[in-house]
Amino acid sequence: MANLRIAKIDVFQVDLPYSGGVYTLSGGREYRGFDSTLVRVTTQDGTEGWGESTPWGSTYIAAHARGVRSGIAEIAPSLLGLDPRHVDRINEAMDAALVGHEHAKTPLDITCWDIFGKSVGMPVCDLLGGRTNRALPIISSIYMGDPDDMRKRVAEHRAMGYLGHSVKIGGDPADDAARIAASLADKRPGEFFLVDANGGMTVETALRMLRLLPNGLDFVLEAPCATWRECVSLRRRTDVPIIFDELAINDAAIIQMIADGAVEGIGLKVSKNGGLTKGRRARDFCIAAGMTISVQDTVGTDVSFAGVVHLAQTVPEKYLRCILEVRDLVTVKVADSELRVVNGRVTAPDSPGLGITPRLDVLGEPVASYS
Repeated sequence: MANLRIAKIDVFQVDLPYSGGVYTLSGGREYRGFDSTLVRVTTQDGTEGWGESTPWGSTYIAAHARGVRSGIAEIAPSLLGLDPRHVDRINEAMDAALVGHEHAKTPLDITCWDIFGKSVGMPVCDLLGGRTNRALPIISSIYMGDPDDMRKRVAEHRAMGYLGHSVKIGGDPADDAARIAASLADKRPGEFFLVDANGGMTVETALRMLRLLPNGLDFVLEAPCATWRECVSLRRRTDVPIIFDELAINDAAIIQMIADGAVEGIGLKVSKNGGLTKGRRARDFCIAAGMTISVQDTVGTDVSFAGVVHLAQTVPEKYLRCILEVRDLVTVKVADSELRVVNGRVTAPDSPGLGITPRLDVLGEPVASYS
């Protein structure tokens, strides 16, 4: 396929309202909607690939939606004429054109995997190493609020078949202890709980909160503090398993956490890590170190979810904790797919590429094009 080279890059923008009205995180952060960037790459023979990057606002990590589109403007000219199947070379070209800004590189990387799969008639998960036989467990996202209301929302997701629950905390230690106790009050065998502070605690408040909890609660503490030093300090003072999310941003960070013995696992968000090529590498580092992985993305549509599912489908069951159903968080549907959640689990589609079909009537006209 000599003409399977990048001929055009189109960028689309869509507003995604949050499905629950207002999502509350630690530090008083509130989110009512998200600004999504979707990308279509077209090769010289007309093959199309799709990717997405939807940051969690501008206060989650160092990323924001307009920065995604500005970053693409810097990178896109460097990709024209390249073979999208050469994913490592594509990533080298992106890194040479723009330092950092992994959220901007993510949709471009994912489009290349989509095209790669379509060109050889294989689903992306098979190209990433081969699918496991496991249906992937979905995790809920329970925003921080009143303890009784959080318990109710966990029960609602349990009724839908969810086996995992991500419970948000990050306020007063006593209030957080009450939130955790309420959320886990009805815990059933086989269920898994992440308690996620999104970097909102200090070492002091985290230790106070943990001391206030009833004995025997089974959960993993995610992203307790904002800085590496604080999290490692806490790791040395508690036997509660800890995973990093916001701090697990690249290869160097993952290697450092392995060397420091800082955590037991990571939250691998595809867009935060720069796409599937770099996500695949993070997966392999974690498996080699015996660390568990929760494969997620910040938020998004079927396009983002497809990337999450295909990468998670390649993680051995021993190491995969759960995946996040990002579509639950938004009310706009921009693509159709075979990604059906049944009894709280989902499996990667068998169709070539990502297995998604964008709704062009929803996406509208591109906000930028490069050719």
